[in-house]
Amino acid sequence: MTLGTDIAKKLSEVVDTDIRIMHVCGTHEAAIAKYGVRSVLPPQMKIVMGPGCPVCITPQGEIDAACELAERGCIVCTYGDLLRVPGSKTSLEHVDGDVRIVQGITKAVEIARQNPEKEVVFISVGFETTVPTVAATLITNPSENFSILVSHRLVPPAMKWLMEQGEADLHGFILPGHVCAVMGYHEYEQFKVPQVVAGFEPEDILLSLLMLAEQIKNGEAKVENAYPRVVTYEGNVKAQNLMKEVFTPSDVEWRGFPVIPESGLALKPEFEAFDAQKKFDLVYEKITKKDGCICDRVLRGLADPSDCKLFGKACTPRVPVGPCMVSHEGACRIWHQYQQKR
Repeated sequence: MTLGTDIAKKLSEVVDTDIRIMHVCGTHEAAIAKYGVRSVLPPQMKIVMGPGCPVCITPQGEIDAACELAERGCIVCTYGDLLRVPGSKTSLEHVDGDVRIVQGITKAVEIARQNPEKEVVFISVGFETTVPTVAATLITNPSENFSILVSHRLVPPAMKWLMEQGEADLHGFILPGHVCAVMGYHEYEQFKVPQVVAGFEPEDILLSLLMLAEQIKNGEAKVENAYPRVVTYEGNVKAQNLMKEVFTPSDVEWRGFPVIPESGLALKPEFEAFDAQKKFDLVYEKITKKDGCICDRVLRGLADPSDCKLFGKACTPRVPVGPCMVSHEGACRIWHQYQQKR
């Protein structure tokens, strides 16, 4: 791989106008902040954050539903990142109930098998990256006391919404390497804007920025792959087929966004016995965001975490006000950890 210093030097030669690039992956933001990528970029180039953290874009209504399940006596299994995300009244960390951190759905299924007298619900969050393992597990027909609260989101519809709004004045996108490892990158060809799939080493990110800058300078708008050691054009077809067998696209709300058409997933009728929302007759309430928190603007590329008057003061990783301060993929948490200032 070319040295990062060489790529940065080439970037400074190519970039001669203001450029705003958005990434849609929290792990990219973590790498950018950790390795100080912004510090070597030309002053005209700015990287902004998009809705790339699945925990951050989970609406409060879904967090409230998960807390309600715990209060009803269910064993609620969740990824650790979701534990402190505030709902409208409480979080899974502070709710009065049995909430257990698991590494994935298979552990939740095991807990259900070990506790046949209890209802066990797995909070199934994540982008396309986490969906195949969930689909593969449900196909095995877990025990009747097991269900999932479906909270998956799809990246391309959110990108389409962002481009239609035009509010962030974007010139290109760094595409999420994890998602593209599963889905490939053919879906993104529908967007006539410069896009590059990137890995997670600093050189990966710098290379993707250089490729984007060259596209912009040449007046091109195509999808390129700077992560060929992991990502292929077609992706993991077997994983995609598993997803299609179990799930179907649905219209869902994102925190900080309205309802985005076909941007979520719902279980197909033959798997609805595992749908916790239907099983427990849950209603996802629409919650108005708290005053002062600008997570919605951060997730849409309109603001930096440090623009928020609560950042590092009333809102910290230990006592978060908004979801972006909770997850390790959340921009506010990342900037707080690495004391990113610009």
